[in-house]
Amino acid sequence: MSDAVSPLASPFPALPAIAGVTPRIARAGYKAWGRCDLTYVELAEGTAVAGVFTRNLCCSSEVELGRRNVAQGRARALVVNAGNSNAFTGYRGREAVEQIMAQVADALGCPADEVFVSSTGVIGVPLPKDKARDGVAAALAAAPCTWEDAARTIGTTDTFPKGAMATALVDGRKVTLAAIIKGSGMIAPDMATMLGYVFTDCAIAPAYLQDLLGEANRRTFSCITVDSDTSTSDTVLAFATGAAGNAELSGPDSPGADAFAAALEDICRQLAHLVVKDGEGAQKFIAVSVSGAVSDDSARKVGLAIANSPLVKTAIAGEDANWGRVVMAVGKAGEPADRDRLSIGFGGIWAAREGQPLPDYDEAPVAAHLKGREVSIEVDLGLGTGRATVWTCDLTHGYISINADYRS
Repeated sequence: MSDAVSPLASPFPALPAIAGVTPRIARAGYKAWGRCDLTYVELAEGTAVAGVFTRNLCCSSEVELGRRNVAQGRARALVVNAGNSNAFTGYRGREAVEQIMAQVADALGCPADEVFVSSTGVIGVPLPKDKARDGVAAALAAAPCTWEDAARTIGTTDTFPKGAMATALVDGRKVTLAAIIKGSGMIAPDMATMLGYVFTDCAIAPAYLQDLLGEANRRTFSCITVDSDTSTSDTVLAFATGAAGNAELSGPDSPGADAFAAALEDICRQLAHLVVKDGEGAQKFIAVSVSGAVSDDSARKVGLAIANSPLVKTAIAGEDANWGRVVMAVGKAGEPADRDRLSIGFGGIWAAREGQPLPDYDEAPVAAHLKGREVSIEVDLGLGTGRATVWTCDLTHGYISINADYRS
């Protein structure tokens, strides 16, 4: 992880233990750094799993195998490698992943397809099999660690460890969710946009967990962007051990299903915001709220066009209330828009309404709003009832510096 901490950083929360989940960490030495870089999480037998994965066509073997394995719905272990994405590495990369799966499966006495592997870091360098083997062996023998230790270990250019929790009352029983995530750059809403892991003691059928994770992802992780680039390794996995003892959730009509769905979406939203707040070089957290679109999906696309615009992001970095750049971004989104119905605002203060600058617009309170760490942009298209909110950060010199020096 980076030594310089984002000014938007949040303290790591006190995450509870989840029955049936045991995290451990070890040092595989994938890079020349003096820290642990392999996270191993052992899961109780019968743990349900669901996942969403990048749509990047140059994805890693970890993603390919994870997408295949999640279909069978059960998991016994998770291994996360930091410092090497193992993407664009051909058969050698796949062999390294299969070796890890087989090694852990042999230790646990489970099928290899119940072992999930993620890797993050530099693209194009095969994961060293010897280092992976030794790292996994060390992790298997390590003492259990804290969630914060695990969150730090999966990071790369992250400047702070990220975690979140939520609870819900399901079938008269309290169920708990704890999660960790990594992500700072190469973040765009084309599925998951980082490596994230949610653990819960809720009893839930794998197919229903998959449905809920997909819906939560659509409204959270797929609504964030730092730099419009989607990673080759993006993965979000949810694991449910069933240790809470509730009657298994099998669909939306199950008692407590709504409460669990809300808790899952809440924890995913917390994680998504943390990733944006650690955007490479970020100084400001930006919420772009779009209303009056022809559909929710159209509103989301307009919001992303604004959030991905370098001109908008640099204007916010410079604390410049240049609403003309927002107008430009709306117009290029490729979605229905009418110049004469469009309204633009910052921090709840409208600068233009229905295609015209407001004659009494006072930029002073807007300028004050833009000096804060959290900035909001409001857009009303005036066409329908569709609405969406997406989250991004400003674009600063720090982003260039981090990525110019990334491989060194």
